[in-house]
Amino acid sequence: MKHQRSLFDPPVAKGQEGKRPLADRMRPRSLEEFLGQEHLLGEGKVLRHAIEKDQIPSMIFWGPPGVGKTTLARIIAAMTRSRFASFSAVLSGIKEIKELMQEAELSFLREGQRTILFIDEIHRFNKAQQDAFLPFVESGQIVLIGATTENPSFEVISALLSRMKVYVLNSLSQDQITGLLRRALQDEDRGLGLWKVRISEEALERISDFCNGDARMALNALELAASHVFRPGEESDEITAELLQKVLQHKGFLYDKQGEEHFNLISALHKTMRNSDPDAALYWLARMLESGADPLYVARRLVRFASEDVGLADPAALRLAMAAKEAVDFIGLPEGNLALAEAVVYLSVAPKSNSVYTAYSRVRETLETTRNQPVPLHLRNAPTRLMKDLQYGEGYEYAHDLPEKTSGMSGLPDSLEGRSFYRPTEEGLEKRIKERMESLAALRHRLRSSGPGSKQT
Repeated sequence: MKHQRSLFDPPVAKGQEGKRPLADRMRPRSLEEFLGQEHLLGEGKVLRHAIEKDQIPSMIFWGPPGVGKTTLARIIAAMTRSRFASFSAVLSGIKEIKELMQEAELSFLREGQRTILFIDEIHRFNKAQQDAFLPFVESGQIVLIGATTENPSFEVISALLSRMKVYVLNSLSQDQITGLLRRALQDEDRGLGLWKVRISEEALERISDFCNGDARMALNALELAASHVFRPGEESDEITAELLQKVLQHKGFLYDKQGEEHFNLISALHKTMRNSDPDAALYWLARMLESGADPLYVARRLVRFASEDVGLADPAALRLAMAAKEAVDFIGLPEGNLALAEAVVYLSVAPKSNSVYTAYSRVRETLETTRNQPVPLHLRNAPTRLMKDLQYGEGYEYAHDLPEKTSGMSGLPDSLEGRSFYRPTEEGLEKRIKERMESLAALRHRLRSSGPGSKQT
């Protein structure tokens, strides 16, 4: 079985070490060198204690790219008395899994030695592949360590997830990234120390901002920039912010159209608009669009927001949201970004009311908890003689023929009489709607008390 290179593989051949990427050469070799994740690996923290006592449970490292998930698994392997094996969910299938499980079982039965199995991108394994690990995790013959950038509660089967501890790894801070870059520049053994590269503080901060807390991306960017200024046998030029702008080009964003970050971003957009914060809403909109989100998906969510959160407080919001959707569909991106931005700003500052949303929710709840009531006879049409004989339409009062343009006639089934579903707020146009509804309710009550105000039609 072909495994990925691990701590226990033979060292890189002499003369080839410098050809490895800087990010790989600078990979921490101990917990003391490991950067960040103090909430898990600080003195006295639960994961550090488990590693030092060689009492490692099966676990999942969940976090964004470049925060040390694979590195931490390698350090654990080096500090424990278990066999270590690793492979990628991208490259391995069910056959390789079964072969490895057989090796782990033999090692456990013959030598009493557990196997630490590290799986990179465990979320890419399908259900059948994940099922194959269950009996071995259950028996303790293997310690399964999975790494994933996706929410394990969505991507890992519940039976396996219940047997594993999930540890959340956080993005590295700007200070941590900057410190890592300085270490790489000074390290003459594994880093760029022999290159004598100079870099401005502004350029260091630019790399830290660019990498979004991803150590691998930061080291790759530094190596690429350093290669542009390195002069063998001469003093190297300085890495400036201007050079980095040319080298780094467009900044990447963490985003997955089907993953958790997609839902995190749209949630942030929706909630900041609801909170009437146009600056924050524009930020989250740009994060989605510049990361490659489907603009029509965003437009559909704005239409929903206009109905759910603005509602009748400002009916123009729905028209504007629909117009933005049509504009994006018509001209596409990037020109359509401004149409979406215009809608986001308008929806953010518009008066808010979810009364239509809650009204419909109350109606649905009523439908779920009551019988399907027949339509009252006076609200039914009577196109045939039989229907008229059965009193369809009898008692209906035609509002246009009445002086008050309404009547005391009931519009709900008898069992639901008096129910209130739509309850307008004091926001925007709804304040006037509320006043109008209160006036109509008082009028209908008076008409109902005194009987029909005009001839039935």
